[in-house]
Amino acid sequence: MRKRLLLLLSAAILAVTSGTATAEVAPVTVTLPQPSGPHAIGERDVHLVDPVRHRELMVSVWYPAEPGTGPRAPYLPAPAADYFDQGAAPILGIEPGRVDWAAIETHARAGAAPKGRWPVLVYSPGWGSLRQLATASAEDLASRGYVVVTVDHTGEAPFVVFPDGRMVTADHGPDLEADLRVRVADEQFVLDRLPGIPGLGRAMDLSHVGAFGHSYGGDTAAEMATVDSRVDAAADLDGFLAYDVDGQRLTRAAAEGVPRPVLLMGSAGSTRNGEVRSHRTSPAWKSLWEHTTAPKYDVPLPTGMHYSFTDLQWLLPQLARKLPVDPAVRQTRIGTIDPAVSGAVQRGMLTTFFGRTLH
Repeated sequence: MRKRLLLLLSAAILAVTSGTATAEVAPVTVTLPQPSGPHAIGERDVHLVDPVRHRELMVSVWYPAEPGTGPRAPYLPAPAADYFDQGAAPILGIEPGRVDWAAIETHARAGAAPKGRWPVLVYSPGWGSLRQLATASAEDLASRGYVVVTVDHTGEAPFVVFPDGRMVTADHGPDLEADLRVRVADEQFVLDRLPGIPGLGRAMDLSHVGAFGHSYGGDTAAEMATVDSRVDAAADLDGFLAYDVDGQRLTRAAAEGVPRPVLLMGSAGSTRNGEVRSHRTSPAWKSLWEHTTAPKYDVPLPTGMHYSFTDLQWLLPQLARKLPVDPAVRQTRIGTIDPAVSGAVQRGMLTTFFGRTLH
């Protein structure tokens, strides 16, 4: 059942549908929210090759930077904008070609010089999703004094664009237990390689590391904090902590508890009955809660939905003001919560949680 739900949640991003934009109608643009911290930020996309597993990864590194001028990092790599548009349109309830995704800029300067030395946060997206959908959170945390590394899991992500122009698309359906093992190995490899990134290694204080993620990425974060002693804290944003919707087939983190501080944030958008996910309503979350002796926090978004924990919380309301978006789509994806409230709660909780556990 969980496989079915994950396929439904990610199908609109994974699928490349046919269609063209309405003739003579210029595509609209959207913007990301301004980061709330005091630091200017920089961004670099980094290609990592694991010769042992014969595996390539792309990560984005967001970090406090020296103030200056220069080009802003794009939201999406140019070769992927059209592909993303075709997959994103159905999940947003719009026609393909109505949004100029290639025109979206981040608030980070591409390749800016780093400033200072900061704790490191590693982010994993939901199953079949993209690291780009955490851009707003990554920027905000970087502006508040963290190096944030967002990871795409090649072969599971709908697409990954490498520096030589290759686009590698998803090559399998969900095998959740196997995929979680791959994800953990990916993030452990990333942590191994971070010190050697030219020009950025010294900006990273790898004695203070946190993990966070959305949906299955949140489960990945909890698993990392369970199996890898380098991870000091984990935040799970609406993850199942199980390999099924009902929370009967538990991940290791749920079954054994997390030996590090853990933050849980849930919504009603990933449950069978529409009840808000929490340690009181989800068997998997309850198991983690009861087996975790480290500090733990459970902060629900009762009127949010599953994608409230991604950039859709910021972007979909903008699109609804400019395009004919079915209100039911907004309700299904991000709920009725005010985006400003949702954003403030998430930013506040992540900053407070990692501030307590890493600084």
